[in-house]
Formats: sequence, C-alpha cells, structure tokens
Amino acid sequence: MAATRNLSNLTLAHEIAVNENFQLKQDALPENSLAGRVKHIVHQAFWDVLESELCAEPPEYEHAIKLFEEIREILLSFLTPGGNRLRNQICEVLDTDLIRQQAEHSAVDIQGLANYVISTMGKLCAPVRDDDIRELKATGNVVEVLRQIFHVLDLMKMDMVNFTIRSLRPHLQRQLVDYERTKFQEILEETPSALDQTTEWIKESVNEELLSLSETALSPGAENGSKPSLSPTLVLNNSYLKLLQWDYQKKELPETLMTDGARLQELTEKLNQLKVIACLSLITNNMVGAITEGLPELADRLKRISAVLLEGMSKETFNLKEVLNSIGVQTCVEVNKTLMERGLPTLNAEVQANLVGQFSSIEEEDNPVWSLIDKRIQLYMKSLLCLTSPQKCMPPMPGGLAVIQQELEVLGSQYANIVNLNKQVYGPFYANILRKLLFSEEAMGKADTSSSTK
Repeated sequence: MAATRNLSNLTLAHEIAVNENFQLKQDALPENSLAGRVKHIVHQAFWDVLESELCAEPPEYEHAIKLFEEIREILLSFLTPGGNRLRNQICEVLDTDLIRQQAEHSAVDIQGLANYVISTMGKLCAPVRDDDIRELKATGNVVEVLRQIFHVLDLMKMDMVNFTIRSLRPHLQRQLVDYERTKFQEILEETPSALDQTTEWIKESVNEELLSLSETALSPGAENGSKPSLSPTLVLNNSYLKLLQWDYQKKELPETLMTDGARLQELTEKLNQLKVIACLSLITNNMVGAITEGLPELADRLKRISAVLLEGMSKETFNLKEVLNSIGVQTCVEVNKTLMERGLPTLNAEVQANLVGQFSSIEEEDNPVWSLIDKRIQLYMKSLLCLTSPQKCMPPMPGGLAVIQQELEVLGSQYANIVNLNKQVYGPFYANILRKLLFSEEAMGKADTSSSTK
C-alpha cells in the first residue's frame, strides 16, 4: 500500500509538472448506464421530497436547513486565510441555529437565503462561472435553485482545485527531479523488484551493443588485440531509441518510464504517420519528380491529403494497405490535374499503376523505402539525444525527410525533453544497473568502459 501510494503521488506530481494542460475534471457517468440511471433516480427522489416538504402546510424545513449548512461549509472552504469579514458574514447569515428558530415561528425566508448564497458565489467564483450565476439568479423555483446551487458549487470546487494545481506547478517543476527520485527510492525499498523491467530494457541494448562490437572485432581490417569498449551513455541512448518502436499495446514499459507512457505512445504514433508520409513523398519524387519539379504547392497538397487519410493509423481497425492504395489513387488524380492545368501530358496508366503499387507495398515487411526512412529518422533522433540543449541547436535533417522536417523537429524536441528529464531523475538507478551489467564477470572480458552515464 505504501508503494502504491508513493507511485500515485509520483505520477500525479510528474503529470502536473510536465503537462501544462493537466487539470482535474468531474466524473460523468454514461447517460444510459445503470449507475447513471440509478444516480438520476435517487437525486430526483431527494429533490421531489424536499419540494413536497416545503409545499406542505405547515412547511417542513429540516432538510432545507441541512442543505444550507452544507452550502455554508463549502463557501467557507473557498475563502483565503485573510477573508475574515466575509467568513463572519457567511456564518452570521447561514447560522443554522438561527434558521431553525425562524422555521419554528414560520419566519424563515428560504428564497432570501438562496439569493444571499448566489450573491456570495458570484463574489467567489471564477469569471468562467459568471453565466452559471446569472442562470441561478433567473431561476424562480426555490427547489430548482438549491439543486443548481449545488451543481455550480461542484464546478467551483473543481475550479479551485485546478487553480491550486496551476499555482503549484512552478514549485513542482523546480523540485521535480529530487521529488521523483526520492519517491521512486521509497518504492524500490518497499518493492525490490520495481526495476526488473527497466533492467531487462537496458540489458537488451547491452547485448546488442556487445554483439555489434564482437562482429566489428572479427571483421577484416580490425586491429588484433584491441579490446572493444562499450559506452554506458551509448547503451542508454539506444535503449531510449527503442521506445520509438515500442509495441505499447503488448509490451510493458520500463518502470522508470511509466509516468511518460501515454506521451511516448502518442509520439510514437505520430512518428509512424510521419514515416509513411516521408515514404510516400520519396516514392513520388523518384517516380514523377522530374515532371512535378518546381511545384511546391502540389507537394504541400499531397502531404495534406496523406496526413488526413492516415489519421487514426494506430487503431487496430485501420486498414493501412487500403488507405495507401487510396492515397496512391488520389496522388495520381492530383498530379494529373496539375499537369493538365499547365498544358502538360498526364501520367500514363502504367506509371499510375506502378505508383499506386509502390505506395501499397510500404506496409510490407522489409520494404526498402520504409527501412531507409526509418534508419534516417533513427539517426536524427540519435543525434538529438547527443545534444546538450536540443532547443537551441537542432541537428541537421537527413536527406529525404525535408517534407516532414517541421513536424519532426517539434516531435524530436518533445521526445528529447522527455528523455533528458528521465535521465536527470533516474540517472543514479540506471548507473547502478549499467555497472552490474557491464562489469559483471560475464561482461568483464568483453567490455571495458571508463565513462559513466549521465
């Protein structure tokens, strides 16, 4: 339970600090769900009973008084420590003992109390709730007024929570690295296996690098007697690169990256879409580039068409081959339209069929165009991870990626930010894992390194 609590706190703090748009929202039950119907029936029954009590002769005020008592406590919770004047006024007007005495003598003014509450809410609410306050003032039925007061108070409570989150964000951002590292250390003490997936993730890269070094040592021209060295930084960066080809539906993320799982998955899905667009552009340029050269507006139009048709590409129901075929057909239409506008001959049937066929083959395993674009994107991302400050100086864009350069630079910057923050927080844990993997008895004969991970 302690580990779960620490993980929950760590995740929440991380999300508040790194996600500028993070805010809490009210839970809304589906309209036709059983829970939603039960909630509606129970609430409706409560307000129906309240209405019957207030309309009785003589009226019964006890339930209404309890509601005003609850409203008073909610209003008081919105006040800052210095709001003593308003605090005293609320306590005086919504004094439930006094209201009960008035009720006993049939002198209580429920509508007047509701109007005071609405007026006070107007002073305390955020500007976004001004329309809700105006609607409350225009409501004539006292029971409906009380009902809507609680609805708006719930919204105001959520506004207050989100205001507090925004206020805390700068402080959390300054303290995030130390806070996350401390919390994760506490989790590790409670759950010693909390780094198992992370260890396997790094171990996979270590083994791949050792294999690559062994093959290099055995290749012709390699210096005899030279001992291959393995850089922990290189191993860790290669581990991070694997996250851009991760199967997020089937493969569990390393524990140290769970807080960024949703962001990494979104980046990977966007990157896959950009890869396809780059492949389509490369094929188009190779096949009809000589014809369409000097027509940047056509290239932009083809890119927009591809981006629209590739929306939702990560969904299981998405038929990539069918969509690629459609993009091929649409590309031929657009190219022919542009050629006709300039009085040039259109593409013949053979060229069109070849273009559509090459588009459709992108999704096939070991497609050379896909492999080429993938390698160049990996090279670009690897260069990003080697920079100390990616925002100030972006690495050169490899050939064939100009069509997606703007999007790739934005995505790469977001990816580098996630990786660099993760390194800062979990660097000491990675260093321990790498030390065990690289300097164990099995690895000692194969790898020797003098550098350490950041």
